[in-house]
Amino acid sequence: MLTVIGAGFPRTGTSSMKAALEQLGFGPCHHMFDVGSDPDRARRWAPLADPGTVPDWDHVLEGFRSSVDWPAAFFWRELAAAYPEAKVVLTVRDPEAWFASMRTLITNGPARLQTEKLAPEMAGLVENMQTTRPLLERMIREGLGSDRPFGEVPDEKESILAFERHIATVKESLPADRLLVFDVREGWEPLCRFLGVDVPAEPFPHLNDSKMMQQSIDRLMRGENIGLPFHPTR
Repeated sequence: MLTVIGAGFPRTGTSSMKAALEQLGFGPCHHMFDVGSDPDRARRWAPLADPGTVPDWDHVLEGFRSSVDWPAAFFWRELAAAYPEAKVVLTVRDPEAWFASMRTLITNGPARLQTEKLAPEMAGLVENMQTTRPLLERMIREGLGSDRPFGEVPDEKESILAFERHIATVKESLPADRLLVFDVREGWEPLCRFLGVDVPAEPFPHLNDSKMMQQSIDRLMRGENIGLPFHPTR
């Protein structure tokens, strides 16, 4: 059962949030990593490509105490209703920096997966991505307002407007005592205060910046096993 729901778009520090929540005792935390690395998890999410699907959230997110990133964050409203005691964290960042990060990820992630010769070790990741591709397309279409083919960079202006509209919608939809609007650069204090836990002695985790992402993709293309530190949307 979820106790913390991440409502932020991909590329808003969701990898850092996953690590932080797990360090604070709210793990395991569901992330797109789990969909890319687990065929069973990919199959659980795949039916949600159909907007008419009414999921059993306990089944879809079985084993997790928190969630961040798409696909779960795309369904923040449904999850907030399904788990009324859970708190919601909306991760945010500068819109232009967010889009630049999305553009880099799409260019070096899905586009390369579709056009370059892949190492055999990537077969599982590609299969899981294909399983959830209709859902990914739905999220990009409805979340970013883009009808461009999968793997193409969406329009910058439209994407930033969608990003800002999403932030406004979440803020308007949830009471202040249930929602934290959070930039991971703020560190532990606001997050721990919101969740009612002590601040750890260790530094706040800051993971998966653009340079690390590019290096990780290059290594995956060479067939190295690196624990899937990226995915098609983060």
